[in-house]
Amino acid sequence: MATPRNQSVFKAFAMLKAFRDPEEWLTSSELSRRSSLPEASGYRLIQTLVEIGAVVRGPRGRYRPGMLLLSLSQNVMIADLLRDAGQKVANELSERLDATVHVGVLERGMVTYAVKAATPTSFPTQTRAGAQLEAYCSGLGKVLLAALPSDQVDAIICDGDLIPLTPHTITDERELRTHLNQVRTQGWALDDREFHVDMCCIAAPVRDGQGRAVAAISISDAADAMTPERLAFLREELTRAAAEIAEKVCPGGPRPQSGAPHLRAVMGGKQAA
Repeated sequence: MATPRNQSVFKAFAMLKAFRDPEEWLTSSELSRRSSLPEASGYRLIQTLVEIGAVVRGPRGRYRPGMLLLSLSQNVMIADLLRDAGQKVANELSERLDATVHVGVLERGMVTYAVKAATPTSFPTQTRAGAQLEAYCSGLGKVLLAALPSDQVDAIICDGDLIPLTPHTITDERELRTHLNQVRTQGWALDDREFHVDMCCIAAPVRDGQGRAVAAISISDAADAMTPERLAFLREELTRAAAEIAEKVCPGGPRPQSGAPHLRAVMGGKQAA
């Protein structure tokens, strides 16, 4: 006797495959029509897909693929999803704190900036959305490297020289591995004048429903302004912003966080200057 088919699974995949372009937003009616489903049942199915993060609801009742669809379509890039979900969050955070905010992903061992937000008076950075940066010397990169299995971290670290961009850049492989273990444990990363001698940056992961760090968000400011108290405050702001972005990109489900010791203990009680 043949195993019976689950028609709901077939219908769900038909709807997911209806997306044809990474920039395409479709209404419930359009998705139902492309999937050859009645509008009422198509609408109910879409709500389930939104709940699990396979589809993201956007403006004017339109939908686009979510994180879970990335493995089914090479045309939908995570940076595109983060740009749509994260720009408003980053803009609001930057304006409220008068600091520079980045959202980034790891691509082929490099950090790709998906989002940048800055104010006219925030600390200037020579970065832009779409640009790439070495991962070992940035807050974003450290968060994303720390989320990888150790063999992948080793492959990236050993792939090229750890060039000292400033006197504070970590260039010893063993020291960097130890540092990444600390980042993995505490759940956030600090770039203490390692990328720019006058800048300090704190970063936190953007996690999916399974707790995986699919991206990272950071706040950069002048190093002499980054006291332990301000860094602790910024870490809380990043945690909230990361959760807001994650809920937009892959809604539903828990996002377990690692413990985060107080910044004064991590920095030995000194100011990051």
